[in-house]
Amino acid sequence: MLTFNGSVFMPSAFILIGIPGLESVQRWIGIPFSAMYLIGVIGNSLILVIIKHENSLHIPMYIFLAMLAATDIALNTCILPKMLGIFWFHLPEISFDACLLQMWLIHSFQAIESGILLAMALDRYVAICIPLRHATIFSQQFLTHTGLGVTLRAAILIIPSLGLIKCCLKHYRTTVVSHSYCEHMAIVKLAIEDTRVNKIYGLFVAFAILGFDIIFITLSYVQIFITVFQLPQKEARFKAFNTCIAHICVFLQFYLLAFFSFFTHRFGSHIPPYVHILLSNLYLLVPPFLNPIVYGVKTKQIRDHVLKVFFFKKVT
Repeated sequence: MLTFNGSVFMPSAFILIGIPGLESVQRWIGIPFSAMYLIGVIGNSLILVIIKHENSLHIPMYIFLAMLAATDIALNTCILPKMLGIFWFHLPEISFDACLLQMWLIHSFQAIESGILLAMALDRYVAICIPLRHATIFSQQFLTHTGLGVTLRAAILIIPSLGLIKCCLKHYRTTVVSHSYCEHMAIVKLAIEDTRVNKIYGLFVAFAILGFDIIFITLSYVQIFITVFQLPQKEARFKAFNTCIAHICVFLQFYLLAFFSFFTHRFGSHIPPYVHILLSNLYLLVPPFLNPIVYGVKTKQIRDHVLKVFFFKKVT
């Protein structure tokens, strides 16, 4: 690592400080974070096992839920081990290439999760608004192509962000990153060179993925609500709406946290840094923690199979 006029030229490593301003209490913050991680991994793993072994759940709604659970486990595992290394074991250093890899994985899994939520909304739209075509549209081939599509979209759109950092940003003011993981803008802000292209492409990716998905999810649910309220029987309306409640809860908490974190990080200069970082951490940790709880409570099929797993004798 070379220094030139007070700047660092092509650093070999970065130092992640964790949560700036809260360094003295990070060890305690790590306790609820690790608990959320464990609950999320166990809950999502349980959902995967249940869906895998129950043939009655091999339908699009639950296949998408299994994709969501697998993505949540991967997303949490990309961030928390290193974060706890910073909080508990004072291991803040991360190599430049490892930092870029973590950045790519985190942002890719975020984009994949958004794509899966869009697919789940479209599944509910077809199931409720045009049910006679549901089996035809959501074939096994379509599900496979959807899974590949959301994965490739995420991976391909995120890669140029890494290339712009690797190839265009050579000089950095410091190697100390005021964050607990390698976030795109946190690294870009350290560079001395002109970073307008990096910032513009970052905004493009955010709106091309999150913006696109949230628009079509919203349109899907507007059409679903119109269709549901036109049903003649109250019981039919309740049953149709009940199949969407869990997804609406997951959709709201994911995108509200995403956009709040995104805009405060870029435009909230008056907000204390520790608030930025806490929001960024919660954005990554809360959805994987809450998703299995929400689906376990609000989805009868999942809830019944969970009870079978833990209280088999009593249920049978």
